[in-house]
Amino acid sequence: MPPVTTQTTTACVPIVDYLVLEPEPHLRAQECASCGARYFDRRNACASCSGTQFAAVDVATEGTLSTFTIVSFAPKGVQAPFVAAIVDCAGTTVRGTLRGVPPAPEHVTLGMPVRLATYSLGTDANGVEAIGYGFEPVGKEASGE
Repeated sequence: MPPVTTQTTTACVPIVDYLVLEPEPHLRAQECASCGARYFDRRNACASCSGTQFAAVDVATEGTLSTFTIVSFAPKGVQAPFVAAIVDCAGTTVRGTLRGVPPAPEHVTLGMPVRLATYSLGTDANGVEAIGYGFEPVGKEASGE
């Protein structure tokens, strides 16, 4: 009789509702039907036009770094320093961390191309893994050139 093997499947849970993990990781925004403004999370009314109708839309997974800051002090349990970034993803503004680069201004360039990246935040006692998101450089910036 062949040996019995057990395969553990880890359930993954996104840290925010607007992070979609399947079929490929991406962000989903709520777009105002009246003016096209995009928001993350639920809205009762649009801040731009007061519209009340929204549709879920996928956000581009690549973009450009609009601005950033180096965070040197963080709450207990959050590793610092890190790069806090604002990214333009084809017209949708997204906040996140910039990963894969040293947290120093000489390593981060405004306008640098970046892409969405997901990573594990840890696993609970039941084997459920929390997944976070950020951005990582693409092209020359990714290779450190």
